[in-house]
This record gives sequence, C-alpha cells and structure tokens, in this order.
Amino acid sequence: MDGYEKYYLGTRPDNLCHMCGWCCRVATTSIPYNKIIELAKEGDEGAKDFLELFEPYPSIEDAKKVSEAVVENIINGLKEDGNYNEDNMTFYKCRYLTEDNLCSRYETRMQLCKHFPASPWAIVPPGCGYEGWLFMKREEAKQKIRKIKEELIELELLKKKTGSSEVLSKITTVISKMHHSIELYKKHGSENW
Repeated sequence: MDGYEKYYLGTRPDNLCHMCGWCCRVATTSIPYNKIIELAKEGDEGAKDFLELFEPYPSIEDAKKVSEAVVENIINGLKEDGNYNEDNMTFYKCRYLTEDNLCSRYETRMQLCKHFPASPWAIVPPGCGYEGWLFMKREEAKQKIRKIKEELIELELLKKKTGSSEVLSKITTVISKMHHSIELYKKHGSENW
C-alpha cells in the first residue's frame, strides 16, 4: 500500500456521501477536454475511463442550467487555488447516474468513482458530506509543510555550523528532499504556508 492509499484513501470515511449526485451531475477536471481525448487515443487508461463515464456539457452555461451553485463553487475553488482558466474548462455529467441519484453500475464502478474525492483539494458540491473532512485533510497537509519549513531553517543553521564534508553532504541531501516535498504541494499554494 503506497502513501496515497494508506494516508488518504485508507483514512477516508465512506459514510460521508449524502448521495445527492451533484458530483456526478456537474464535474470538471484539471486537464482540458482536448488533452483527455489525446491521452485516451495514446492509450492512457485513466483518460479512457473518464471518457467512458463522462460526457461534456456543450458550454459552462449549459452546466450552470443544471446547477449554477455547483459550477460557481468549482470555479471559485479553482480561482482560490490559482488554477482557473475558463478557456480550458469543460464541465461533464456522468452517463450512469439515474434519476434517483444512484449509480446504474455501482457494483462495477471504476476506480475513478471509488476514489472520489481523490485529493484533499478536490472541490466538492456545496453541502457535500466530505467538505469538513477534506478541510481537515488540507489543514493536515499544510501543517506537514509548515513543519518541514521549520526543520529546513534548523538544517540550514546546522549546515553553516558543520565542518564535516560528509555531514554537509547528508544535510544537503535531506534539504533537497524536503524542498521536493514542498514542491509537490506548490499548485496548492505551499509557498505561502
């Protein structure tokens, strides 16, 4: 079990879903639609699965007709993260959602569905049962990065004090790994935490 499965998926409570269906009725991705099509043609399984499940709305306005609140919530969340680009944004609806908000292929649903929300930064519909839990997970990640930054300060001071080239090499390696950890969260604003 890798870190993502153990520390995120392994701790995510399944009972928080209100079964409102909004995450299936109005969804978007960080990858532009034309890029998803290109990836699917190249054999990317995730892109193929996504295109099998979701069909695009003709426009953002068409998605707003289904739920303006959900669309605006997603757009505002992307703006907050600095990831909003309307030119590359497409909204989708699931082909398998029934009128009573159930999945018509629940028993054979794909990993994409089983893992949603797939990240602490997933933008969920207003009132989603996962809102509080996702907030908590984002705060945990921010706290982890803040702790790494504190440790970096200490390591930089230690680096100045050491006279051993062997110790200096080890410290430099650790510092590099720590910067890499911070970089992983850059798109979520880690430089400001």
